Amino acid sequence: MAVTIKDVSAKCGLSISTVSKAFNNYADISAETRELVHRTAREIGYYPNAIARTLKTNRSYNLGVLFQEERGTGLTHSFFASVLDAFKSEAEKHGYDITFINHNIGWTGMTYLEHCRYRNVDGVCVVCANFYAPEVIELVASDIPVVTIDHAFSNRSCVLSENIEGMKALVAHAAALGHRRIAYVHGEHSSVTENRITGFYRGLSEQGIEHRSEYLVESVYDSPEAGCRAVLELMKLPEPPSCIFMPDDNAALGALDAAAQLGLRVPEDLSIAGYDGTRITQLIHPTITTVEQDSARMGAQAALYLIDRIENPRTAGSEVGSIPTRLRAGESVGPVPGGH
Repeated sequence: MAVTIKDVSAKCGLSISTVSKAFNNYADISAETRELVHRTAREIGYYPNAIARTLKTNRSYNLGVLFQEERGTGLTHSFFASVLDAFKSEAEKHGYDITFINHNIGWTGMTYLEHCRYRNVDGVCVVCANFYAPEVIELVASDIPVVTIDHAFSNRSCVLSENIEGMKALVAHAAALGHRRIAYVHGEHSSVTENRITGFYRGLSEQGIEHRSEYLVESVYDSPEAGCRAVLELMKLPEPPSCIFMPDDNAALGALDAAAQLGLRVPEDLSIAGYDGTRITQLIHPTITTVEQDSARMGAQAALYLIDRIENPRTAGSEVGSIPTRLRAGESVGPVPGGH
């Protein structure tokens, strides 16, 4: 015979109403009572019916994740994989499942908003996407709770990494080692890119270094091949840079390859820095100087903001979480060659 909520009620010595509220995370149920109910349910093999819970609470306990990674690496992208893992873990602690939002469900093409309606998600986290795309704007403007990562909309909660401060710290580190010819290979247009370029300019200004337009080069994120090409072009300049910042750590790997092709030693002849602080930067030689983003905190904070908006719609505001970065000085940035 199937175990029912009545069995949990009898075992706990609590009313069915109290047990039901504990399963549905009502605020008037104490943490101790909630723990007792869940522990008892596990012991006797009772699992709440998801469909019944949806009908009772008008919530699916399902969060959508919009992850539109255009480079083709998908969930193997080390930085975003870490962000998503933290988001998923925090959501699960609060009883939520995860559904990825996309265009194609079987043979049926859907907009992001239509897919959210189809899956009946309670809210959506937009982690990696073209935030200027009409479909994304349509989703953000809908009545579905949305939280974004690394992009701010005026009416939505968001989690932002302190990219401006991160770039300023990177410039200061290179300048302290004597570098004045500092180039920046940045990613394609996005709010993240805009903030990092701003931080780069501010850092140069604070260090009394004149900006040279030929040292600012556009490339793409997460592409060692593109990073390699950008560095090869920079080193053809009449006065090439002594230090090159790359858009991310994977692009920095391409920069190391370019240096090898040119017969340059890193950092003795050319200094190279990445961004993100992924694990691979510390597993190669030379270890990569990079700016570490707190991906775990970013993902967890995004989940908390989204769940708060879902469960407390009257009191939850459009929060902005600013997550600090940390300079990780590796071996790939050294003193300027020849002292100039």
